[in-house]
Amino acid sequence: MKEPTIVHHTFVIERHYPVPPERVFTAFSDPAQKRRWHAEGASHELDHFETDFRVGGIERAEVRLGPNTPLPGMRLSRESRYEDIVPKKRIVVASSMALEDKRFSVSLETFELLPSDEGTDLIFTHQAAFFEGADGPQMRQDGWKKLLEKLAEVVSQSPNA
Repeated sequence: MKEPTIVHHTFVIERHYPVPPERVFTAFSDPAQKRRWHAEGASHELDHFETDFRVGGIERAEVRLGPNTPLPGMRLSRESRYEDIVPKKRIVVASSMALEDKRFSVSLETFELLPSDEGTDLIFTHQAAFFEGADGPQMRQDGWKKLLEKLAEVVSQSPNA
């Protein structure tokens, strides 16, 4: 019998947003904005999204993967718990991901918002354990780079957009 394997991996992505930390923080705390940059996407159909942005609050998203993905039609779900929130400064989330109810990774995600003269510097640290059948570290890092690009689009729009 083959032994199960776990891959542990940490990566850091640094981004600059030309808006104040309050604006970036709002893109996390406002459910409509969070849904736009974190849950909606062209490669999948969003079936469910809910968020309770408070320490101890849970966020859930469920999508059906699109035809141009490696696993078309399959259900991908994410459940996250907000572990720490310091308004306009820090958000820490513990998350798990599953494909068709089979969990394939757990992660700790830390978002640090640092004010700068030109806006906000974001430092995102992702620490994960990937189980058998997981997307793996490189695919996850690429996915987060895309999500943080979508975050840039949302924060550049009017706060009420």
